[in-house]
Amino acid sequence: MLCWLNFFVTSFSSSLFLFLSLFILFVIHFHLCSKGIALLALKNVSQFSENHFNDESLFALIAQGIENNGYSILPTALPEILTNTLFTHQQTMEADKFKSAGIGRGKKYLKNEFVRTDAISWITGETDAGKDWLKWVAGLQSYLNRRLFLGLFSFESHFAHYSPGDYYKRHHDAFKGESNRVLSLIVYFNSNWLPSDGGELVLYKDEHDKEGTKVVPLMGTIVAFLSEEFPHEVLAANRDRYSIAGWFRVNTSVTDRVDPPR
Repeated sequence: MLCWLNFFVTSFSSSLFLFLSLFILFVIHFHLCSKGIALLALKNVSQFSENHFNDESLFALIAQGIENNGYSILPTALPEILTNTLFTHQQTMEADKFKSAGIGRGKKYLKNEFVRTDAISWITGETDAGKDWLKWVAGLQSYLNRRLFLGLFSFESHFAHYSPGDYYKRHHDAFKGESNRVLSLIVYFNSNWLPSDGGELVLYKDEHDKEGTKVVPLMGTIVAFLSEEFPHEVLAANRDRYSIAGWFRVNTSVTDRVDPPR
């Protein structure tokens, strides 16, 4: 009887030791796996963040359109996270951040409601959304300079809000021979835009073109075109219309004049 009892105690102790050993190994393995998954997740976030601002496949499509046609129109192509960040920021901006837009710059700036009636807010990079936008733009600028040798030097942009009925008449972003704005860039932040909503961008191939190419201002759509080459206009919208408009410039500073003017 004592032999059986000793055998039972010994077997139970061995089993308990084995169970505890396996349990400890399981805990260690689970901890290491969890840590590995967390590190992998952080790595993926880091890689996504890098690709988010340096998406060369997207930049290549923009460059290809500019090289072949002088313009690029890519519906819903802006990275989704950046699109949502900028859209949310614009929607939460206070009304007093927007000012009635004008034409010209520096001493030539003039408000003219016959030409345009939209409201704008310049992007300075003081907000997280502004920083993300300018970082993405910097990646695009670097790529275009490498690929197309455009000599893009600086960039300026603003949020734009077109209330129902607002418009921007046909115009150029830059005039031939005035080496300032080289490439225009527009992105849109409007969900579920219908043909009845109006508000299209119309891009004309030259001064004689009367029909043009219409661009629906859908969420995340990117438009880029050579500023001197394409007259364009914004048709009156029947609902609120949100976008960013920006321009890449070359450096035309001289001894007594800084470009762009402050």
